[in-house]
Amino acid sequence: MTLQDVGKNTHRPRRAIRLAGLCLVAMLLILIGTGIYIVGLPVPTYDQVRATYRSSYITLLDRDGAVLERVRHDYRDRRDNWTPLADISPALTSAVLQSEDRRFYSHPGVDVLALGGAVRDRITRNSVRGSSTLTMQLAGMLHTSDGRAGRRTLAQKTQQMVRALAMELHWTKPQILETYLNLVPWRGELSGITAAARSLFGKHPVGLDSREAAILAAMLRSPNASPAVISRRACGILKAQSQAQYCDHLAGIAQYHLNHTTSVLQDDPFSASHFARRRLTLKLPQQERVNTTIDGALQRKVQTILSRVVHEIRHTHANDAAAVVLDNRTGSILAYVGSSGDLATARYVDNVAAMRQAGSTLKPFLYAQALEQRRITAASLIDDSAVNLPTGNGLYVPQNYDKQFGGWVSARTALASSLNIPAVRLLVMVTPDVFHQRLRQLGLPLLESGDYYGYSLALGSADVTLLSLTNAYRALANGGMYSQVNWGVGAAPPASRIMGEEAAWLVGDILSDRQARARTFGLDSALSTPFWTAVKTGTSKDMRDNWTVGWSDQYTVGVWVGNSTGASMRQVSGVTGAGPAWHDIMRYLHQRHASQPAVKPAGLTQRNITFENNLEAARTEYFLPGTEMSRVALAASAASPVSARMVISSPADGTIIALDPDIPAPNQRLQLLATTPAGTAQTTVRWYVDGRFLSDANPFAWYPVPGSHVIEARDGNDQMQDRVRVNIRGAKLRARLEQQP
Repeated sequence: MTLQDVGKNTHRPRRAIRLAGLCLVAMLLILIGTGIYIVGLPVPTYDQVRATYRSSYITLLDRDGAVLERVRHDYRDRRDNWTPLADISPALTSAVLQSEDRRFYSHPGVDVLALGGAVRDRITRNSVRGSSTLTMQLAGMLHTSDGRAGRRTLAQKTQQMVRALAMELHWTKPQILETYLNLVPWRGELSGITAAARSLFGKHPVGLDSREAAILAAMLRSPNASPAVISRRACGILKAQSQAQYCDHLAGIAQYHLNHTTSVLQDDPFSASHFARRRLTLKLPQQERVNTTIDGALQRKVQTILSRVVHEIRHTHANDAAAVVLDNRTGSILAYVGSSGDLATARYVDNVAAMRQAGSTLKPFLYAQALEQRRITAASLIDDSAVNLPTGNGLYVPQNYDKQFGGWVSARTALASSLNIPAVRLLVMVTPDVFHQRLRQLGLPLLESGDYYGYSLALGSADVTLLSLTNAYRALANGGMYSQVNWGVGAAPPASRIMGEEAAWLVGDILSDRQARARTFGLDSALSTPFWTAVKTGTSKDMRDNWTVGWSDQYTVGVWVGNSTGASMRQVSGVTGAGPAWHDIMRYLHQRHASQPAVKPAGLTQRNITFENNLEAARTEYFLPGTEMSRVALAASAASPVSARMVISSPADGTIIALDPDIPAPNQRLQLLATTPAGTAQTTVRWYVDGRFLSDANPFAWYPVPGSHVIEARDGNDQMQDRVRVNIRGAKLRARLEQQP
């Protein structure tokens, strides 16, 4: 070996050492650079993630801050409230760590041992094991660009590991675990541990046992796997935790819970579901927790009252009810119950917002308008007798609820006793179009014109909602000042004057007068309270809807009873249907303080009045300026209200009858009936048709003959008392009048 060869051999180790040193320096620089990059990498903080988390539900709070209702508003996935780690069962956290990341508390975000094992398995083609830590999975959830759906590429996996290392520098292990459990998808639309625990097992996360925790942990790798696969994985987790005894019957348990998911929990509040959905449909600011004006205790009490009342009257085919309580001063909704709950035929129908025929509940607004126009006073006499009004569709023949007539009655008695005929006569004076405009000003959602409803508008042929009707009554409680319902957002809606203060007060005084309503309701009924209230009832056509609406010095309460399907009830009136519920709600509202009547406006004059022929008892009455009187008497041209007066109740004047040749003649007789103004049958009647005597029976069934006829009712002295004209069309049933039996 030459000296030159020896030199060469000496330099080779030096070069290797130098090269190794350079590699180490390069690696060190790479590590330092990577560390600097990781440290400077922007990572969302725990507080930021927590602040931006949004549940799929909006929680409504009552006016005292208690939870009132939870309503789902986001249907992309189902996320429940964020649950702190301290409120999650230790059994679940243990099962999740056993399944997903056994060295969670020892690695810095990347588990090198698990990563090496995954590489070895891929090279040897053994079963592929997961290498993603909880931190890496969480980093992927927070950065959706990493390709969360499906397998990730090597570059995406590298980015995920870098972000996981960076996250571990800024987050604590408990924060990572808590956030992971609240964001991880479980099964189907379920996202987060709270939604999974409540929907699959009907309990909060803190109550999960070992079996349930193992089933949930087994879902993480493949959330939508079959129950058999999930139960097998869950059993493996339990065995790894030395809890193999819980594997017994695990397959059946998993099968049951995975196939019987629920969207609600038994302790979820359902105090105001209809109000919550109505509130969220309005174009009002929304947030995760919404403060409302609802009084939680009152809301639950109203629900109880409605359920009890409906249960008591179910024999009348009444199955549904609704109620609203408004604060007179602010217009705030204090209670909003849209159905009678489990007793309802359609419990999810909001009967507070449903359009239904108003019945007699519109009469107070008609009387207030007539009083304002000085067409009547509270003492004015109105004829409560049969009336036939020609319309474009034929004759309109209104009747009172009891099918009787009272003759001449005062406006006070007519309104308080809810007589139909006087109301129709008033509308003839006010006109349907003018009355329609007033109802629209009061916020009632009338969809047609006044002419469309015609004279039937006086009896509530228009459809309204319980909420709008109750709010219109609140205008009476506030002396004629109307404002929209206050939904609890921003300042209270501004008020404007719709009715005169004097007229509104006078209507309230009439509706609080027990003596005035005794004719129809008696002195002691559900409408009577031990403190001052004003109240009105209403029943729609065919007994489909029953209303009671009234107010005290602080509250306005509206109650509806009926059927969501629109089916008719049987033998239900205001004092037996909605009345008892209204009464009990008012009693509850004023259990600590009695309601006081409003102060009489200065513009009203108080007078002691008497009635001619003692038509009504002497009393104290109130008058608008310029309408005062002390004695009430009939005009000279008015018919005398004595029992001898005779009117033809059937048929109505101008009646057109079409005969059918296919119907047997005995079934097509026309009833002739003469009554007194009070509605009782006249005892002595002589019937004439076209001047020819027909019969002295009352009522009498006449075989009609085609043609135009004049029917007369005469007394025992053969003096004509009343007559009507009828037109008979169609087949000829009898050739001559002489053939009448």
